[in-house]
Amino acid sequence: MGHIFATLQLSNPRKPQLQAVTLKALADTGALMLCLPEHVAIQLELETESQREVSVADGRAMTVPYVGPVKVVFENRMCYVGALVLGDEVLLGAVPKEDMDLVLSPSQKRITVNPANPNIPHARVK
Repeated sequence: MGHIFATLQLSNPRKPQLQAVTLKALADTGALMLCLPEHVAIQLELETESQREVSVADGRAMTVPYVGPVKVVFENRMCYVGALVLGDEVLLGAVPKEDMDLVLSPSQKRITVNPANPNIPHARVK
């Protein structure tokens, strides 16, 4: 399938005076959460809310900071989420993808807003 990247704008809603950062994020089909490298969390001055134990791809368990909130913007969509601080690149997991109603197009190697709901995100709540 290859890697699919999305251009995101991330900001700290608790500190609106800070400039948002625009960056590429790997749309990780195996990740649940938004994951940020430490330097991005520092740049956005995100507060550590707690610690979380995570399991990584090679099976190791580790404890990492959980920060937030983070405002995530993709095209005409946005959401607020917490993020795990680990790794060396931004990973866009299932929680923010579902919250913004985004879909992956493996054949086009891109992420898009759900074409069935182009103007406003749809959420199933039943």
